[in-house]
Amino acid sequence: MPKRNSKAQGNGQNSSSNRRRKPARKRVGFGTLVLFWPLILLQRITAPLPGFQRFLIRLVGHPALLAIYFLIPLVLFYYARARNYDMAKVEEMPERSVVLDRRGKELGRIHGEKRDIIDISKISQDFIFAILAREDERFYKHRGVDWIGFGRATLRNVKDMGMTQGASTLTMQLARNSYNLNADWLSFSDPLQDLDRKFLEIAVSYRIEGNYEKQEILEHYVNRIFWGHTIRGIEEASRTYFEKHAKDLTLSESALLAGIVRGPNAFSPFRDIPDAIKERDATLDRMVDAEFITKEQADAAKAEEVKVRPEWRRVFHDSWAMDAVRRELERILEEEDIEFGGLQITTTIDSLVQQKAEESLNSHLRSFERSAGYPHQTRAAWQDLPEPKPNPKYIQGSVVVIENLTGSIVATVGGRDADESKFNRSTQARRQVGSTFKPFVYLSAFERGLRPDTMISDDPLKPGEVKGAGRWSPSNSDGKFNGWQPASYGLIRSRNTMSVRVGNYAGNAKVAEVAEAVGFEQPLQKDPTAFLGTLEASPEELASAFTVFPNGGERYPPRIIAEIRDRNGEVQFSNPQLSYQAVGNGSAWTTSQILHEVMERGTGASVKRLGFHKPCGGKTGTTNDYKDAWFVGYTSSLTCAVWVGLDQPKTTINRGYGSVLALPVWAEVMKTADRLGYKAEGLRSKLSFTDCRLCRTSGQRATEGCEEAGEAYTDSVPLDLVPGPGSFCQIHQGDPSIAGDNVPKARPVDPESESAPKAVPVSPSNDVPRAVPVEEPVPRALPVE
Repeated sequence: MPKRNSKAQGNGQNSSSNRRRKPARKRVGFGTLVLFWPLILLQRITAPLPGFQRFLIRLVGHPALLAIYFLIPLVLFYYARARNYDMAKVEEMPERSVVLDRRGKELGRIHGEKRDIIDISKISQDFIFAILAREDERFYKHRGVDWIGFGRATLRNVKDMGMTQGASTLTMQLARNSYNLNADWLSFSDPLQDLDRKFLEIAVSYRIEGNYEKQEILEHYVNRIFWGHTIRGIEEASRTYFEKHAKDLTLSESALLAGIVRGPNAFSPFRDIPDAIKERDATLDRMVDAEFITKEQADAAKAEEVKVRPEWRRVFHDSWAMDAVRRELERILEEEDIEFGGLQITTTIDSLVQQKAEESLNSHLRSFERSAGYPHQTRAAWQDLPEPKPNPKYIQGSVVVIENLTGSIVATVGGRDADESKFNRSTQARRQVGSTFKPFVYLSAFERGLRPDTMISDDPLKPGEVKGAGRWSPSNSDGKFNGWQPASYGLIRSRNTMSVRVGNYAGNAKVAEVAEAVGFEQPLQKDPTAFLGTLEASPEELASAFTVFPNGGERYPPRIIAEIRDRNGEVQFSNPQLSYQAVGNGSAWTTSQILHEVMERGTGASVKRLGFHKPCGGKTGTTNDYKDAWFVGYTSSLTCAVWVGLDQPKTTINRGYGSVLALPVWAEVMKTADRLGYKAEGLRSKLSFTDCRLCRTSGQRATEGCEEAGEAYTDSVPLDLVPGPGSFCQIHQGDPSIAGDNVPKARPVDPESESAPKAVPVSPSNDVPRAVPVEEPVPRALPVE
């Protein structure tokens, strides 16, 4: 019994103990509690619920909470990455720089992308509705990502068993087009990279929505979007396809442009009109569904004929003016500015003069190509050659027009067609300038004391007469020699023998100094052949050098860009009109007066027959065997250089003088310029003059011996060229070897004695020709309105 009682007692104690003891709970660690408290909380909340209800809630709740656990770090990860993108880049779009002529007319567009950024207020409302209906109907109802639209597109894709519906909003497309969202570190897996890019696109879209208003987002989107054929932005697309501004688009045109956005090259109306119309009609239907337009409006738009830019106007034609602008920009702008574009570049070009220069050159040369027995390839024959064509070998030419008092290039033509040859002969071609260099030889001699009436021999050169010439003795173009003549006659008639003697008088070093001062880049040869124009230069160089004659020795270096503004209208570059005194006033004026005579009774006299009757000066030039034909001439406003020749130097035509091949082009260009307001007024001077008694043989102050020899005369001389007080003639003081045996000898005279003729001013009543100073400045060469 005791034993049984003891057992019973023991069992009783155990039972009592078991009843008091509850199942021990596992203690939840602090870390687990922090990390998984939502799951733990869900467990606790659902514990009292009935089993089936608890099961259903946990079945939905646990995956949902796990998804949240996954999304939170994902959101934070992509949020952090999206923060690295500069939101200002959304509105920074590379666009073409607009190039304007001096009248404000557009010459063309260069650099950047083929885009014209415009304000959304300048876009047709029909197009706004069309692009929203086509790409993002709920644009104004979401904040970057349209989750409702995403769900709808997903269901449609599942139903259609394929990816027939997209879910990208306009904001998402803007993000994708504005930034490079590809992660290089995921390049090993395309699917992962695509998924990463889509998540990042969503994150960046939210940032864009937080930084920009809806209208701004829409504006940036339509300006950035690609429309095929290198076209970007709605304005450029409208002008390219329909030749009108975006604000003038019709409903039909708006729907077509919106319709081809997803496949601009595939659906381009330039390539496939039926497919483009199909996309237009689909867009119109969506506009009706979105209640942007009525069914009747859609039907009327569908019935409208699609008229796109004709094929013959789709080809971009290059121009010599734009080529010159591009070259100049490379020297002005930093590389990043050129690439980004968006600038407004105002040039000095006058498109009306430019057009006339191009037309006149081609028309004149075509007339020679059509003549019987023409010995070279014609342009028409080259155009008939099959593709690919070789480089053209037909006769070429160049025209450069420069404004005297600014250095501004008014027109520049580098050949007969910029599409057929990219070689710009106005700046890149360096050809012998021939007789057009002679004015600078005479100018150099005038600065050394020679006067226009100083007598120079036109006879053949004698061995040893000219330094460095040896036995070289050039002939004149007419094969004649006319004995002693005034120096001016040598320039007016372009006499080679006289010009060499004048150059010898000046000295090679002086002529080389003048050539450099007026802008010739090539150093002058150190032999007398240089006096006849063996120097090589471009038409632009030669035109610029000649401006010293109407400018009284002052030179403005050539410039083609006047001003550059950024997209905000701020001036980024301004090209000042800087000048310098290249040569003496008196010598430039004296040479200019002779060049005026060249046009009156010299090698340029045919200009009157060509219809140009305004005051002007100029010089023809022809190189050996008629390989190069030049004419360079000027009025008070403009200087124009014309060159004609073949790219591979050879005889152009028989007797192909500058007066035949080049001067007629010059006359046509200058007649047009005069009508446009570049007035050719009298070539006046503000110089002061004094009358001196000079010797025709030496050009120095006359002595008693000069008077006795009949060589003394009175000349009106610019003050800066008046011979010094002691610069009396040495020839008529007893040295017959200089002037010849027939020159009377004269005894030295005392300059202070009364018997020596004095160089004194004469009164205006005398018959000596005088250049009267004028007070007013020479009129600027500016076009009229």
